[in-house]
Amino acid sequence: MPKTLRLGVNIDHVATIRNARGGIHPEPLRAAHVAATAGADGITAHLREDRRHMTDGDIESLISEIDLPLNLEMAATQEMLKIALKYRPHAVCIVPEKREERTTEGGLEVLKGHDYLMPIIQPLIESGIRVSLFIEADLHQIDAAKSLGVSVVEIHTGAYCDAVGVLREEELKRIRIAALHACDLGIEVHAGHGLDFNTVTAVAEMPYFSELNIGHFLIGEAIFAGLDSSINRMRSLMEGARAPLSGKRSA
Repeated sequence: MPKTLRLGVNIDHVATIRNARGGIHPEPLRAAHVAATAGADGITAHLREDRRHMTDGDIESLISEIDLPLNLEMAATQEMLKIALKYRPHAVCIVPEKREERTTEGGLEVLKGHDYLMPIIQPLIESGIRVSLFIEADLHQIDAAKSLGVSVVEIHTGAYCDAVGVLREEELKRIRIAALHACDLGIEVHAGHGLDFNTVTAVAEMPYFSELNIGHFLIGEAIFAGLDSSINRMRSLMEGARAPLSGKRSA
């Protein structure tokens, strides 16, 4: 199991602010540079079908001008496959996408999606791009991901972050069981969606995760504290949860 925990910073919502008014400010590329300086291990960007966040030009700039690995989130479409094969990011995370949603609302349906996912996944793997699937904390979905040959799954943590009291503990238990199952299958496990300063520790202290991808909260917090300060605090919480002698690791 991984001893360290990487932080991927999703910069989509820098583009959201830019697009609300038009023009070039604030620049997602600048946010990526700030994140790199602040200690991010990677940059995540979602190129949606309707381009409501990032644009093709943003992806091209990130590929050519940042040294950190780029994790390109995308829907399983032929258009996005062509773009991924053109730019060849370090990793692609396939996510469900609905035009009417404000943000990704849940995990990908992998169990029933083999026939449409395989023609997208296989060319990516053959080109040397790491492929992950954004899924719910569900053992059947993880088994289906394994059958597709992907090396990574990213577990959706939104339900956990939204829950309170006993329900939050139940969601955390589901995440723990699913992450352990993925590890047992030899799949690298990431997590993301909704994580903030209050919810990250319980996930980060689980020894199964290799990476957390966090975006909306960090960009929102940056309005008040600055992006570098927000990333530094998130990293501190993650590292504290993973401290070898903390005695907090979940079995």
